[in-house]
Amino acid sequence: MNKKLATLLVVISFVNGISAQQMVLKKGTILESLVVNDTLPDTFSLYLPTSFSINKQWPLLMVFDLKGREKKAMSMFVQAAEDEGYILAAPQVREDQSLSINIQKTSQSIKRIVEMLPIQKSRIYVAGAGAGGRFANLTPIFMKEVHGVISIDANITNFELLDVKRPFHFIGILNKKSYNYPDLLDSKRILDRFKFPNQLLIHEEDRLWPDTKLLKKSLRFFTLGAMRKGYVSKDTSFIEQTYAADLVKANQLKGSMKLLRAEQYMGEMMGVYGAYKNLDSLRLVQREVRRNKMFKSMKRTENAAFLKETLLKEDFQYYMEEDLVTHNFNNLGWWNFQYGEINKFIEGANVFERDMGYRLLGYVNALAEDNIDVVESEALVDEDALAFLYMLKTILEPSNFDFYLRIISLSSKNEDFGTALFYLEEALKNGFKDKDALYTLENTALLRIDPRFNKLVLQYLKDARYNIKEQ
Repeated sequence: MNKKLATLLVVISFVNGISAQQMVLKKGTILESLVVNDTLPDTFSLYLPTSFSINKQWPLLMVFDLKGREKKAMSMFVQAAEDEGYILAAPQVREDQSLSINIQKTSQSIKRIVEMLPIQKSRIYVAGAGAGGRFANLTPIFMKEVHGVISIDANITNFELLDVKRPFHFIGILNKKSYNYPDLLDSKRILDRFKFPNQLLIHEEDRLWPDTKLLKKSLRFFTLGAMRKGYVSKDTSFIEQTYAADLVKANQLKGSMKLLRAEQYMGEMMGVYGAYKNLDSLRLVQREVRRNKMFKSMKRTENAAFLKETLLKEDFQYYMEEDLVTHNFNNLGWWNFQYGEINKFIEGANVFERDMGYRLLGYVNALAEDNIDVVESEALVDEDALAFLYMLKTILEPSNFDFYLRIISLSSKNEDFGTALFYLEEALKNGFKDKDALYTLENTALLRIDPRFNKLVLQYLKDARYNIKEQ
């Protein structure tokens, strides 16, 4: 083995039961399928930063993805873990498993990693995005080993379970266009009241995951929190460097007249650096921003958008519940109108209503998908309710062809070929081109030999599999 390769490998000795074992781990790469326990089939993934050595203790960040994409989720944190000196790990938790099983798998993985590696037990944190974030938010409630959460676009679901005697560090990260944004603002106010250390970081990426810089910042905030509690030696140079970078960001937001963001950002800085520095000058700047007439106008406009959003969300929830119970297909026209109104918000000049429009669209989509999950999980599936929801999804996501195919399949199963053909043509009009998917779609054997079906396929895709003449 050459010298360069040797620096990338580490031999870990650990005690398992009554026998000592050794394991060779490669640094700087995601290692998959590491066994949790010799008697269990469960595995986990692991990432050791290239600076890793066994001569000091390391913080651990457990990353969750409930759809089997642990490696992808971990890779989002790799650069941040490299720069900030964190070990990453990901257990095999799944959304089709119970909460208790997923908690047990997480606990067993942490126990195994602590046996293998020099982990600082007071610095074990968790992270996840979406469903993974919602699970991450629950882990410190059930596991005293977890001291902090990075929750990406996921709200805390149950505040009644929080123990004020055992606070954890909560960092929320999301885009203001996310329908979770108002709820996370409420969560922050509750966490402040419970005296839980917390920050809310806003990103502007048009995707679930933020830029690596925000993930790096969140790990830095964990490190600063650990310094405040005495888990890590106070590093004045680190504190000053991090504060200076945040001050530059706050001034940039203020200078670009993003006054609401600037004021909120300064508020987060107070919570992070108040234990280390005199922040009177920062408070003066924040007070100056709050007194600005433009800030006050922006705040009023944003609050008005929040109120309108709350009322519309209540309407959407009420009418969706009513339509599902009554199988009110006639109300699809109303939903189509509401979709148009939401798009008017999105395309409008008012930036706060534009963000509200994105949040409303996300909310209605999430509401429909949650109801689909509920209906499909029932012992006796209400196919009329399911058909309504599939149709609604074609309105809300006209380019998501999965729901066109679902309603075509369900309608064909019930020999409602008129509905199936209507949604076939709608899909083709919107750009659907997967002919193989059409000819292998479940429950459509009779539909596929219908001349009208093949006529539509020939018209839009230029080639039909069957050439059946109409009588």
